[in-house]
Amino acid sequence: MDAKKLYQRLEGDFIKPGLSDDWTQYMEEVKDFLSENFKKQSMGLVCDNSDKITKVYTAVFPTDEVMQKILDSGETDVLLFVHHPSIWDITKAPKVFQQMNRDLLRQFKERRISIYNLHVPLDNFGDYSTSSTLARALGIEIDKPFAPYRGGLAGVTGRTKARTIDELAKKFEKTIGHKVGLYRYGAAEIKNRRVAVVAGGGNDMEVIPEIAKEGINTFVTGISSLNPHSKEAHDFLEKNKINLLGGTHYSTEAFACQAICSYFRKLGLNCEFIEGIPGLADL
Repeated sequence: MDAKKLYQRLEGDFIKPGLSDDWTQYMEEVKDFLSENFKKQSMGLVCDNSDKITKVYTAVFPTDEVMQKILDSGETDVLLFVHHPSIWDITKAPKVFQQMNRDLLRQFKERRISIYNLHVPLDNFGDYSTSSTLARALGIEIDKPFAPYRGGLAGVTGRTKARTIDELAKKFEKTIGHKVGLYRYGAAEIKNRRVAVVAGGGNDMEVIPEIAKEGINTFVTGISSLNPHSKEAHDFLEKNKINLLGGTHYSTEAFACQAICSYFRKLGLNCEFIEGIPGLADL
């Protein structure tokens, strides 16, 4: 497929007016690899290395392992689609996002492997969005979007079949394949069986007051660890008796990167999701 036509299609379908992001201010060390368009809007085409795309790989983060797997395939003229253009590692706070490997980026350029990023546009409510796909994976019936974030709506509320926080925690663990973070700040019973879901880094004071206003006592997100950055959010949740469930940044956003493979396949492109490793320190 013609690369420019693919990028135009992606931009038209996902990068809606009013959405914004700010990645480039953190990516100075790889600035020379970035496309001019990405330098301007911090979304869309990150690295422009090919005129045509024959296959798409998707991933949550562009880790060394993800990039090396594509290189090891021996393929050229392919696209790496990522939710984040940098690599999350909470253990390296305050610099929690690490930049792509420059040597691997050079090899990508030589092998005509481009990189495309949708962060805020994929967080924004829609069929492929991070919170919608997580909610569906957990069997939650979505009723509406919420949580304003950079011009979009990053969360959803909905009804779960689980009666208690423990039932939902078990479902969560089974769905993502590892332990979850559980902070019992509210009643064991899920009030009206309604929950709020914000994949990734939703445990933030810009998000959780709206959950309290909705009268919801159970919140599902990605990063749930109690640390100096999140203490205010944890204090608010405890004060308002809202239970917190966390499934890591990676695991809660992986469903969107898996789901979007169907989007590329509808365009006639073979697409493969590359699994990453959950950062359990997020919990």
